[in-house]
Amino acid sequence: MASNVPATDPSVYDSYKSKWSTLPDTAESWLARAREVSEVLAQDAAQRDQENKSPRAEIALLKHSGLLKLLGPKKYGGGEQPWSVGYQAIREVAKGDGSIGMLLGYHLLWSTTANVVGTPEQIERTHELIITNNYFVGGAVNPRDSDLKITSDGDSIVFNGAKFFNTGGVVSDLTVLEGVLEGTDSHIFALVETRQPGIQFAHNWYNIGLRLTESGGVRIENVRAPWTDALGWDATQKKPHENILATSFAALLLPTIQLVFSNFYLGIALGSLQFASKYTTTTTRAWPYGGDNKSAATDEFYILERYGEFFAHLRAAEALADRAGDQLTTLYTKYNSNRTALTPQERGEVVEWVASVKIVTTDVGLKVTSGVFEVTGARATSLKVGLDRFWRDVRTHTLHDPVAYKRREVGRYVLLGEHPTPTWYT
Repeated sequence: MASNVPATDPSVYDSYKSKWSTLPDTAESWLARAREVSEVLAQDAAQRDQENKSPRAEIALLKHSGLLKLLGPKKYGGGEQPWSVGYQAIREVAKGDGSIGMLLGYHLLWSTTANVVGTPEQIERTHELIITNNYFVGGAVNPRDSDLKITSDGDSIVFNGAKFFNTGGVVSDLTVLEGVLEGTDSHIFALVETRQPGIQFAHNWYNIGLRLTESGGVRIENVRAPWTDALGWDATQKKPHENILATSFAALLLPTIQLVFSNFYLGIALGSLQFASKYTTTTTRAWPYGGDNKSAATDEFYILERYGEFFAHLRAAEALADRAGDQLTTLYTKYNSNRTALTPQERGEVVEWVASVKIVTTDVGLKVTSGVFEVTGARATSLKVGLDRFWRDVRTHTLHDPVAYKRREVGRYVLLGEHPTPTWYT
């Protein structure tokens, strides 16, 4: 870490290391742990958002909680929970702090990428490395940038280039790099140690929302990884394993991350409603010039009506997100030991569930996080209140890839029965 980059102090959460000394052992207890983390983060989320410091302390809190291990196999010390539980945990953490919910989501994706595109040996080795060390994983994977260039040098691959965005890299132990092998159009994912001279972070993430995600730029210069770490590749032949990378199973990586996005959008929106409701019941005043004056804001018809609308739509979005999470989890469970058996049709059906969730959570997230100001009042716009962070967080990431294309995709599915060709965003 650059010495002049302000960061939060991990020692503020030291007490949670002993408080959470054992891992949860059921889905319900894992989600209870996620809610505890969310409650801790919510206490000063507005202040931390405004200070915009590198989230060293927040990552330490995630490590103390055990949530980084949630999806990992028990034999290495993980929780061995399915993605359906992982998505709900992301949602819970995002209620308290959208940035940290996002970081947890990306970590769970990158720390299990080998499960989708790696060889059996790479899967085991990666899990053991990450879980036994309680590592946090970031990623410099941004398809809209020119891909990192990869050259082969004996038993190693060498990455060079830059990414305008990376997520969580500054505070990570390991970073996922992705690029194209020189002379081919083949992509390679590999995990590397973050703290090395060839990885230089720009420390330029100063955006309106998700301010604690460290999503700024990074330059990669002569970063080496052994060929054996090239996920899904034959290190001897230096060729991709076609029965791994050229399968519909490998293409599940894209809907998996898209559903990560939707769940932290949903968590942020739910958090905004919880936050606003407390403010309304304690601080918002009834409007005295309506002709049907009430003594309390909680008696105002329009306030009750609006909260009811928001709540109902969020409940519907949660049900849809859970259904999609269950659908995706079913595919992972069914085809984990026989990846080539997953058909494009089966993948395509799940992709449309995930796209539907993305559309709905984007719409309801923006509607609720902006609409809560109408039921809290003018004083709720104060920076000290911090209600604005929820909208800023949702607004920032919902621009990641245009939701209009998701609507078009689902429209083609409805009218023509078409499934999209797998891309970096489908």
